Amino acid sequence: MTAKVNICNVQIDNVTMQETLDIFESLIEKRKPCYVTGPNIDTIIRCNNDPEFAQYYQEGVLCLADGMPLLWAAKFLGTPLKEKVSGSDLVPRVCELANQKRYRIFFLGGRPGAAETAVEKLQQTLTNLKVVGTYAPPYGFENNYEELRKILTMIRDAEPDILFVGLGAPKQEKWIKTYHQELGVPVSMGVGVTFEFIAGVIRRAPKWMQNAGLEWFWRLCMEPGRLWKRYLVDDMQFFSLILKQKMKGNQ
Repeated sequence: MTAKVNICNVQIDNVTMQETLDIFESLIEKRKPCYVTGPNIDTIIRCNNDPEFAQYYQEGVLCLADGMPLLWAAKFLGTPLKEKVSGSDLVPRVCELANQKRYRIFFLGGRPGAAETAVEKLQQTLTNLKVVGTYAPPYGFENNYEELRKILTMIRDAEPDILFVGLGAPKQEKWIKTYHQELGVPVSMGVGVTFEFIAGVIRRAPKWMQNAGLEWFWRLCMEPGRLWKRYLVDDMQFFSLILKQKMKGNQ
């Protein structure tokens, strides 16, 4: 069991990147279907407004801090987190582990072609990386019974040890929660636009901006029309939630 830090009613595991990789290895060895979560400001706010969405994070086997603002919030609350473990940093590291241990990986989601290009780039250096499938579902697939059964059959037949799902929130979370047991994959995780980052379809913020907690600003500059409301309006609720928790004594 790892120590947990409460941030706005979401219990985040206080782990480093290396500890996370060790836990991944342990979970794969157990062969029991489970999923790993990685909340950021946007998803924490959603958890406080959507009980069904919050349940996804409550039932995950591991909850990782995806973003420097969560580390700042934890420090402000007097319960510091060891390290940021974002999905976009974790996926390449898990692929390195899979390359060493011969784990099998499936990439579900992303824009058409993004997962395939990401795999090609990863395999340039990880020559033993075994990716047993990639698939970008069509828009609205979650409401199409035949498409859903096709995806579930595809993943089960591929028998991956790890399933990365890049469908964006809240779709990827709800999909994983609904189907992870039926799929039987030892570890599933929602990873947002990570396939696009690795493939180079979307440029990720420079390291100094990531470390300074300005990755959100970079994303906003890259896609202002799509992201302005999320970052400049919706996410402002996070500050009031943190202040409320601080005033209540971080309970």
